[in-house]
Amino acid sequence: MNVFKKSIGIELALLFLLFYHGAFSQTPEKNRPNVIVILTDDQGSIDLNSYGATDLHTPNMDRLVKEGVRFTQFYAGAPVCSPSRAALMTGKTNLRAGLEGNVPIPERAEISGEHGLPTEQITMAEMLKPNGYYTALIGKWHLGHREQNLPNGQGFDYFFGHQRGCIDNYSHTFYWDGPNKHDLYRNSEEVYYDGQHFSDLMVEEVKQVINHRQDKPFFIYWAFNAPHYPYQGTTKWLEHYKDLPTPRREYAAFVSNTDEKIGNVLDYLDEMGIADNTIVVFQSDHGHSLEERAFWGGGNAGPYRGSKFSLFEGGIRVPAIIRYPGIIPANEVRDQLSMEMDWFTTIAELTNSKAPNNLDGKSLMPIILDNKKESGHEVVHWQLGSYDDKTAQWAVRKGPWKLIGNVREPVVGGKKMELEKLYLLNLENDIGEKNNLAESNPKKLNELLKLHTTWIKSVRTEMKK
Repeated sequence: MNVFKKSIGIELALLFLLFYHGAFSQTPEKNRPNVIVILTDDQGSIDLNSYGATDLHTPNMDRLVKEGVRFTQFYAGAPVCSPSRAALMTGKTNLRAGLEGNVPIPERAEISGEHGLPTEQITMAEMLKPNGYYTALIGKWHLGHREQNLPNGQGFDYFFGHQRGCIDNYSHTFYWDGPNKHDLYRNSEEVYYDGQHFSDLMVEEVKQVINHRQDKPFFIYWAFNAPHYPYQGTTKWLEHYKDLPTPRREYAAFVSNTDEKIGNVLDYLDEMGIADNTIVVFQSDHGHSLEERAFWGGGNAGPYRGSKFSLFEGGIRVPAIIRYPGIIPANEVRDQLSMEMDWFTTIAELTNSKAPNNLDGKSLMPIILDNKKESGHEVVHWQLGSYDDKTAQWAVRKGPWKLIGNVREPVVGGKKMELEKLYLLNLENDIGEKNNLAESNPKKLNELLKLHTTWIKSVRTEMKK
């Protein structure tokens, strides 16, 4: 009998330990922070007041800066839409995420076999779902069009927005590359809101998601289609900027309309009493556009050379902010080199969620909490358009040194520029990237070229390319 009692006692103790571990090994749902990741589209490197713009009105983006941390050496994963989004969603470089360039329209994808973000990749939504998060995408997807490649097949419980790269904001029709097609969906159902500005629809959808599952923390990926062309700021903002010349006027109106909608949601978080328990991340997906549909410009890269499609700084150095009251310091700046892929790892840490092991992103928390800490990245890489670096544009950066291969630099009017095949730059001495040091510094050129060659070889091996 004594042996039996002793055995029962041991079993009860083990059960208690198991219960204790299960109850406290993860953060209780009610204490897990909500997450909103805001991604603007084609917003220039300095196009908000806190980054240097003097002719724009961006009080709500700047409110995030005042209440959080902004980064001055923050890089997009790519200088074009789909690969940048792949880097954000997976925490990997776009090539390691399986996406070489922009996802083609479905009609062309069926021919080329380029169907978008591979389904075996783990998205930010798929990382957060097992930790009890309700996941929603509001806005632009542009990562694939087959059922398994659309948001609901890639970890999102809810989707409201457009599948393709851009839409008219009133008819919600895709006009970029034929056939013209209405492109507005709620999950898999096509929905119609003719004449209503897409930004207003998004705000209401974000609010509904916030209200929908108050018993669970939420993750909202709010992917603006602004200020991407077509420039469609409202009449109010066009009037506000009436003295600016075209195309800055049209671009500025769309930026401020976007800022206003961000403010609507920030105010709503306050009204709901959940702002202190909500992480808000903000970033532009890459630099501003010089495309014809963008009036050959409108955005501003300030001191940086380049724009969308280019691996010069103006194509990849972007505004980026994080706010999380009580955890993230307020009104502080971080100059350490940081990457778009870092949001994945940072959010995993802040939400106590399990992230995959083989990521390129590094948690930003060490530098956020201690400005004396060095960047988590010693060397960073980009490659766009192909796994073949003989033709693809690529870049590698180590310290202040940056090497770009097969340089592309769009210019106003769409004219092509003849540029050297290899561009070696020292950003510490030449932030405008005017001086190619490839001939004068062959030792540094060879060092960075070897870093790139080793990296792309390992990527090709991993991806079986």
